[in-house]
Amino acid sequence: MAISKDLLDILACPQCKGDLHLNDSKDGLICEACKLLYHIKDDIPIMLIDEATKLESGS
Repeated sequence: MAISKDLLDILACPQCKGDLHLNDSKDGLICEACKLLYHIKDDIPIMLIDEATKLESGS
């Protein structure tokens, strides 16, 4: 089961409060402004800044 569109619509980046979108493999949420990837484990987004992965600037 994937994250529902309704949940995705209300989620925001905890750092900048900006929009998030699913990555291509649908196992994480990306904040373009902060260049962070928030992982999704067992269909639950892990919205902790310390747990996020920093994206490369070329991504």
